[in-house]
Amino acid sequence: MRKLMLLAALATPLAQAESLEVAAHSMLRLPNKASSVHLERVQVADSATLLLPATLTTLKIDHLELGRDARIAIAPAQSALSIEASSAVLGVGSEISAPGAPGSYERAARPGRDLDLRLQTLEAEQLSIDARGGAGAPGYAGLDGGNGTAGGCTWGTASRGANGDNGGNGHDGAAGGRIRLALPADFPQERIQVRLDGGAPGKPGAAGKAGQGGASKGCLVYRTEAGANGRPGLPGQPGLAGTAGELILQRL
Repeated sequence: MRKLMLLAALATPLAQAESLEVAAHSMLRLPNKASSVHLERVQVADSATLLLPATLTTLKIDHLELGRDARIAIAPAQSALSIEASSAVLGVGSEISAPGAPGSYERAARPGRDLDLRLQTLEAEQLSIDARGGAGAPGYAGLDGGNGTAGGCTWGTASRGANGDNGGNGHDGAAGGRIRLALPADFPQERIQVRLDGGAPGKPGAAGKAGQGGASKGCLVYRTEAGANGRPGLPGQPGLAGTAGELILQRL
């Protein structure tokens, strides 16, 4: 029956689907056909994950149920995501996860997704939200200097080794997300765990090593003077840590 319900949900446009179930220890991604989705019931079983695409901006759920260690994973995006549930039951270890993406040499780190989360009624040992910023990429490592050419045994001059390049600077971490959280007035403050740390700074690039001066080889009696070694490069500077996000808590 569960498989049939899941297949029916996938075959129907999600903006009109009545329910959605994710089986235990599995993963399901919502199609990105609609930016606004309304579901009567969402059930994510134990250790399962429901992936929400970056194109989704509004999700309304009549009843949300997350099993033990279940997750709602939200893709990074510039636009905020609004999630509203009339009732929610969250299992132990469950989490709503919306962290940013780590940076790379081609692109900057991405911030945690901004969320507007409204739970009209809530039954949970703990509400956990992760909207930390992505870590910055490390700097480029400097190139090592080339070695000098060798001189002759009785004539010729050995060349100096080349200098190593400087390492590149690490890239900055991204900011944590901005969370607007509306919860029932009787849900205890100590059961709310929201992680909004900025992303870690990118590590500095390593300095390039100095090239060795050229030196004569295979000479029995005489040899020309060896070339001087090059200078090593300088390591880069670390990036900056991302700024922490913001939590705005409203009681219903």
